[in-house]
Amino acid sequence: MIQISEAAQTHFRKLIEREAIAGLGVRLSAQNAGTTRADVRLEFAEPGELNGDEWAIDCEGFTLWLDAPSVPFLDGADIDYTTMATGGQLQIRAPRIKGVAPGQAASLVERVQWVIDNDVNPQLAMHKGHVTLTEVSADGIVVLNFGGGCHGCSMVDITLKQGVEKTLLDKVPGVTGVRDATDHASGSAPYMSNNAV
Repeated sequence: MIQISEAAQTHFRKLIEREAIAGLGVRLSAQNAGTTRADVRLEFAEPGELNGDEWAIDCEGFTLWLDAPSVPFLDGADIDYTTMATGGQLQIRAPRIKGVAPGQAASLVERVQWVIDNDVNPQLAMHKGHVTLTEVSADGIVVLNFGGGCHGCSMVDITLKQGVEKTLLDKVPGVTGVRDATDHASGSAPYMSNNAV
């Protein structure tokens, strides 16, 4: 499941011994798991700070606690510590942390959501915008709501047709079109207001 090198265990053990707190261990979790913004979080944890559902990996002199919801994303992770002339560097490689693209056997909704999370929203975030999936109809029409900088933006039709719809049609077999269900008149902070054009 998770490999933690002897060098990494020694590094953690030294840090824990300095703290001199009974039962102190290390907790590993995945932040924003399954998205392009995914990252690992590593912190010291006392027994009273645990949620109670963590998975425990016994190491020599301490316990590595895995946040339960993060376990599928941390499967196959590798933790190592490298000593260099300028000091040391902890390296955590978690190949599944950003998730695994659903296969063709997955539902159309799952495949659309994956592309929204991993392709569409990272692009829209550059303009402080995002979309949320409202529904996918039986005939493959994806219905979205725009938020953030896209909510009320005067360029939303271009973003929808040339960006979002094109991406979904190209990357998700079964999608036949994309519709916007947003009430853009209620947008309070558009990236580009109608007065700007």
